[in-house]
Amino acid sequence: MASGGEEKKSRILVVGGTGYIGRHVVLASARLGHSTTALVRDLSPSDPAKSQLLQSFRDAGVTLLHGDLYDHASLLSAVRDADVVISTLGALQIADQTKLIAAIKEGGGGNVRRFLPSEFGLDPDHTGAVEPARSIFTGKAAVRRAVEAAGVPYTYVVSNYFAGYALPTIGQNLPPARPVDSVVILGDGATKVVFVEEGDIGTYTVLAAVDPRAENKTVNIRPAKNAVSHEELVALWEKKTGKKLERVYVPEDAVLKQIQESEIPLNIVLSIAHAGYIRGETTTPLDPATAVEATQLFPDVQYTTVDDYLNRLL
Repeated sequence: MASGGEEKKSRILVVGGTGYIGRHVVLASARLGHSTTALVRDLSPSDPAKSQLLQSFRDAGVTLLHGDLYDHASLLSAVRDADVVISTLGALQIADQTKLIAAIKEGGGGNVRRFLPSEFGLDPDHTGAVEPARSIFTGKAAVRRAVEAAGVPYTYVVSNYFAGYALPTIGQNLPPARPVDSVVILGDGATKVVFVEEGDIGTYTVLAAVDPRAENKTVNIRPAKNAVSHEELVALWEKKTGKKLERVYVPEDAVLKQIQESEIPLNIVLSIAHAGYIRGETTTPLDPATAVEATQLFPDVQYTTVDDYLNRLL
């Protein structure tokens, strides 16, 4: 599947594997035939959904390893048996990935060939996002600098907009629900936004993690068919449902005011939406010196298009 990529299978350790993106990375790693380990805090959770998720990992042949980001000894033993470490930790633990970097430096013994910090979303080194998203991206950029300072080979994955967040609401953020008679569009609705299905994010992440062409690069996932404006997205939905929606446009200054006046998590959601839907940050030109585009690296991957995704919602 990995055109021109490395066919040799790797030992992949995923930290944060039960999270929103993490589960897709874990399952993609197992599906692609790598020896996959998920570091898990609680091997027998009382939450039935989490318990079921862990069972799906076991069924896929994933090794569940008891450990914790805040237990240095458990991190050391986990990284000793890994060629590749992928972090998919959530926003609250981004800064603490320095503990993982330290363990890789100390316990990896040179065996860890690649580290992927928890990134996804927009590119923290190329964003003009307003607060509160700005602070999140600043934190991610600080982790990048720590990885580089440690001299650990890396790959950064920029996955742009999560399809599972945006498409079920047909791109609507105010309110974050599927439009019924009218649709609220931030800005003029003409800016292209790249939407990527979460399973595809998992696949591209794992392929990039073991591919020499992605070493010390930013891999930006931008499937050509998935760059659509909000206006185009709504039109596509109307065509599928046969129902016209009234457009309600919110100018940029009103969006910025709403961000300032909203509570968490809406202010975070809106500040990311502002960066994507108004600033157009998912389609800015890539720097060929530091970035590669995932669908060009791996043209054989059959990704889920926006059109495919909308069909699931009918």
